Amino acid sequence: GMESGFGSDFGSGGGGGGKLDPGLIMEQVKVQIAVANAQELLQRMTDKCFRKCIGKPGGSLDNSEQKCIAMCMDRYMDSWNTVSRAYNSRLQRERANM
Repeated sequence: GMESGFGSDFGSGGGGGGKLDPGLIMEQVKVQIAVANAQELLQRMTDKCFRKCIGKPGGSLDNSEQKCIAMCMDRYMDSWNTVSRAYNSRLQRERANM
């Protein structure tokens, strides 16, 4: 019936005869939250790094400002990668336990 068509919209796999897999839905919700968090993080990172590195907003960045921003973003991405690695390995452990 209708519900099997609906189930197939939630990513293929599981193939549970059209029944919605709550685990699968949770995964997708987690992914969407992670994406939203990443966007927010980028926004915060940009704000922070620009405030930190740019003394006077002008038309263009000078060399030291560009270096400062690159370093600032690198540090931010490092900590972001650490967090997401930890998050991913926890997800894998949870999946293994299911």
